[in-house]
Amino acid sequence: MEAASTGPSHPYKTFWKRLIESSSSGKAQKKIKIQGKDLSSPSLEVFSFEDMQILNMSPERESCLAYQMNCVPKQIGRLMNLTALYMDTNDLEEIPPDVGTLRNLRRLALSNNFLDSLPSELSRLPNLQSLHLANNNFKDFPSVICQLRNLTFLDVSDNQIETIPAAINQLGNVETFLFAFNCLKRLPEEFCLLTKLRCLWLGHNDLRELPKGFGNLTLLDWGQSYCSLNFEGNPLQHPPTDICSGGPHKIKEYFGL
Repeated sequence: MEAASTGPSHPYKTFWKRLIESSSSGKAQKKIKIQGKDLSSPSLEVFSFEDMQILNMSPERESCLAYQMNCVPKQIGRLMNLTALYMDTNDLEEIPPDVGTLRNLRRLALSNNFLDSLPSELSRLPNLQSLHLANNNFKDFPSVICQLRNLTFLDVSDNQIETIPAAINQLGNVETFLFAFNCLKRLPEEFCLLTKLRCLWLGHNDLRELPKGFGNLTLLDWGQSYCSLNFEGNPLQHPPTDICSGGPHKIKEYFGL
């Protein structure tokens, strides 16, 4: 594979795909994609390009699944200009604390791995807006997430989480919260303070009741659309699903509010 480049030449290996990618604002962003055999053991040289803004270390297609990364080099902390880091669909069991130095990071994708915890250093990512953790081995909700106050998108679907901490109310800017296919038994009342929520997936948990303030989440789509609000697969009794489908007004009525 040939390396695409613009401007002055750099000593990129030919198996790295170097791209100039336009952002939504039209501004060029420097990107490197590592794939194939080289993903199994990324060369440390790639972490010397400190002007990099997007690093993709996810297998590109099913045929690439024979080559996956099982360890993130601590040298990743050198990439201080990263805004997006993709490490989906690998064999990762842990994330090095060095990721906490990437203060410009806005998107972190870690779905389809074997993670059961996150380093506390992630709390140092003040600009993180999008965090993808679906299909891992989390049994406890990673408490460090609650310190990422600029998050707007959070996906922790398809794990084994039973509880959400009361500190979830600190995520006041979150608009999309995907929590389907977990083991959640109850939502804390503090969850109802996430009034910017527009998309909430709670399907296929073990929820039997909702907190009294749930009707305050008025920006959710309360119709039949599964794109916004999903309770499917829960044994809801209090209030029953027919009341929930009536929207915030009906839920408030049910709780006598």
